[in-house]
Amino acid sequence: MSTTNPSPLWQPSAEGIAQAQVTKFQAWAAERHGAPADGGYAALHRWSVDELDTFWKAVTEWFDVRFSTPYARVLGDRAMPGAAWFPGGTLNYAEHALRAAETRADEPALLYVDETHESVPVTWSDLRRQVGSLAAELRALGVRPGDRVSGYLPNIPEAVVALLATAAVGGVWTSCAPDFGARSVLDRFQQVEPVVLFAVDGYRYGGKEHDRRDTVAELRRELPTLNAVVHIPLLGTQAPEDALEWSALTSADVEPVFEQVPFDHPLWVLYSSGTTGLPKAIVQSQGGILVEHLKQLGLHCDLGPEDRFFWYTSTGWMMWNFLVSGLLTGTTIVLYDGSPGYPDTGAQWRIAERTGATLFGTSAAYVMACRKAEVHPSRDFGLGRVRCVATTGSPLPPDGFRWLHDEVREDLWIASVSGGTDVCSCFAGAVPTLPVYIGELQAAGLGTDLQSWDPSGKPLTDEVGELVVTNPMPSMPIRFWNDPDGSRYHDSYFDTYPGVWRHGDWITVTSRGSVVIHGRSDSTLNRQGVRMGSADIYEAVERLPEIKESLVIGVEQPDGGYWMPLFVHLAPGAVLDEDLLNRIKGTIREQLSPRHVPDEVIEVPGVPHTLTGKRIEVPVKRLLQGASMEKAVNVGSVDNVELLRFYEKLARERG
Repeated sequence: MSTTNPSPLWQPSAEGIAQAQVTKFQAWAAERHGAPADGGYAALHRWSVDELDTFWKAVTEWFDVRFSTPYARVLGDRAMPGAAWFPGGTLNYAEHALRAAETRADEPALLYVDETHESVPVTWSDLRRQVGSLAAELRALGVRPGDRVSGYLPNIPEAVVALLATAAVGGVWTSCAPDFGARSVLDRFQQVEPVVLFAVDGYRYGGKEHDRRDTVAELRRELPTLNAVVHIPLLGTQAPEDALEWSALTSADVEPVFEQVPFDHPLWVLYSSGTTGLPKAIVQSQGGILVEHLKQLGLHCDLGPEDRFFWYTSTGWMMWNFLVSGLLTGTTIVLYDGSPGYPDTGAQWRIAERTGATLFGTSAAYVMACRKAEVHPSRDFGLGRVRCVATTGSPLPPDGFRWLHDEVREDLWIASVSGGTDVCSCFAGAVPTLPVYIGELQAAGLGTDLQSWDPSGKPLTDEVGELVVTNPMPSMPIRFWNDPDGSRYHDSYFDTYPGVWRHGDWITVTSRGSVVIHGRSDSTLNRQGVRMGSADIYEAVERLPEIKESLVIGVEQPDGGYWMPLFVHLAPGAVLDEDLLNRIKGTIREQLSPRHVPDEVIEVPGVPHTLTGKRIEVPVKRLLQGASMEKAVNVGSVDNVELLRFYEKLARERG
């Protein structure tokens, strides 16, 4: 168990602790709001959850959140779901995101990078001017507060401008990446009925151009609520008939007008992976996202005006929204549009080098791919400005921590973080003043009463339990779209422990306050009463050089039995012979548990993922239990449907 780790992998220096924003915030909050002056982060965290109202009031003051109408109180209702934050207060997210233009007009707000890996800056003044111009045009098109505005866009500056202009007018933003097929996009956008669509003609990925004009035409046909379509010629094509030109809408020099909206006014709609049924359309508020992201980016990620913030993401993933919020702290954000591994596996490190990134965020899968491909970041790239590498998407295995420490820099701050689209933030992760232990997230976030619970609702320490949050967070959904009685929202998080958010992850909260994520609890492996997360299996098995990727499923059988196959996608040239089979089973037996040695190891042509890159476990489990493809999975949410047919066929053959 992680608590036996003898010493940290990384310790912040005394100077680093003193200079961290969270240290300065604690001293200020002690003076102004009664926060504990001593006891470091642990004491501050305890205060932040015990004195929730005072903590969030302090956050708004520390970051100078501009309420155009004052709020009556911090928390009007603490109930979950339904907590009412800062009732009476009005503000605007986009106004805060563009504040740095007042003092740093000619410095870069955005650095845009494509597959050439050359960066193109957009200054704060130009970003503000484009947002002002587009916001005026949206109003002229009849967009009013609450109207939905959609983007079928890659990670390009135009996407950021469109989001901020939408927020400026009080509209509700929603986006999908252009590698999503028409059905996937329609499953999302048809739910929210957008009035405007921003769309590219195509995108570049892996050195190739991908024309999406036919898909855009289909979206236009199937979205009858659209009043306008804005053409962004990324591949240089002419605008289709009746479409507006991006350049015409963003060329004016207009001071932006920021609609002052209630704190809980919708900012954007994000979508759950939606592997079964329609994706959940998750609505988050302007004020809730503003204060949560200021806390997360300013205090936990320690970002400020001197930083450059690069996270590899697409507009279909919540991390893109999180990246855009880097603007709130006056930080230059790096937008990369392209393949994560083009022209080679070291691509993301090259972008970090060329943009001078200080915080580089990526996926745990990318780190492990670099390790397997024997990439040497510190040898091959100038990464002197990178002080933190952060990972999310799945738990970073212990070998990933060691590799980053050995191959990037020994004094590197490694921040494995975990949260969810559901809150567009982190429950646990980065703390600049705490040590990093191998395989662990540093601590729960401020204002987040994160606990591990057993089935009866008893808190656990140093034991695996359900990830729960016992107090409201400002960025929790205000609702789901088209969920008038709130039943779908309630059933998603609050049906297991009434009034307490259950996220669906297995975690351990250690006695020193760090956190270990074990994978999704709804696809847990339960052998003879011993539960284990799938992430633990993947971490062990994928150390073997022959295994490119794996998928483990625990299937309850009709006769009361339990079948646990391990599916392996082999590296080129590898063969699943008796030797490899024995090494796979031996690895799990020795490193994890004899109980969790799989019943069968089955070679597969590949592992299916959601469009945001998460392994699909529950739908595969349903297929193996005999469900039809239509009932087991929303095929539009899958990166490669043909891979699922293998599991469907296997289930038929097994009867």
